[in-house]
Amino acid sequence: MTPEQQPRSGTPTRRTSAKLRRNQLAGLLFVAPALSLVLLFFVIPLGMAFWMSLHNWPLLGKSRFIGFGNYVRLAQDVQFWTSMRFTVYYTLIVTVAIFAVAFPLALFAEKSRPLIKFYRTAFFLPVVVGFGSASLLWAWLLDVDSGLFSPAAEQLGLTDKRVNLLADFDTTFWSIVIMVVWKTAGFNMIILLTGLQSISTEVQEAARMDGASGWQRFRRITLPLMRRTIALALILSVAGSMLAFDQFYIIADGGPQNSTVTAVYWIFSQSFMSFHLGYGSALSMVLLGILVLISVIQLRLLRNPEGM
Repeated sequence: MTPEQQPRSGTPTRRTSAKLRRNQLAGLLFVAPALSLVLLFFVIPLGMAFWMSLHNWPLLGKSRFIGFGNYVRLAQDVQFWTSMRFTVYYTLIVTVAIFAVAFPLALFAEKSRPLIKFYRTAFFLPVVVGFGSASLLWAWLLDVDSGLFSPAAEQLGLTDKRVNLLADFDTTFWSIVIMVVWKTAGFNMIILLTGLQSISTEVQEAARMDGASGWQRFRRITLPLMRRTIALALILSVAGSMLAFDQFYIIADGGPQNSTVTAVYWIFSQSFMSFHLGYGSALSMVLLGILVLISVIQLRLLRNPEGM
């Protein structure tokens, strides 16, 4: 190549670099509003919560720096670790129950059938009700005198007298689990339905023509191709269950005998009933760390060979 045929040294590179910088600047401008919101409503409050956790921070009065004293106290807090064990137990039970209801609903709602739009709307409708409102509704339904369940059971002859469903741990716990499944199964159904609809019908038809049964297609095709969707639904369900508060506060008020006190309930109690804001912040930071750890473990367990 002669010197006249060679491109001028550096000119294309400079133009490429300038274009790249413009693209980067445009990208930053597009994400700046979202980054600002994350900084304002997550990063800064998270930093403030950690700073508060290092202080003896009363509701009124001057705060006092105590280093990691709140975390030392936390390690010896029997009630917190009891509430954590109950929260994990509740999370395991309610997550399995939600998926046991949501997956069949998603399989049912995927098929084209008469009134399918009505069914999808009916299944999803409880999701639009706030947790506080749903908890108030079920607190009334479970009331032994003015509610619906106990008087109805007595009238139908299922019980000899009205039974207080909130007086025993088992009936209280399972009543709340049923309420949460009723409230949230529709949301998980929509997530799983999206994953089901993303699976190519050609793959299913090819497997059917090869003689695969319905169970084989579900096990070998549907579940593997829905791995990412299941991971998303599972993480959201577990995180929401670990942060459970409204239902146990409104329906049971932590009872009977503090047997349904969740981790968030205990944090609320320490922060806004005992006014130990610094200690409540330390509890929150530990719960956040546990949630991050659980989410990472779930992602690793559900990761497919090609990566998620």
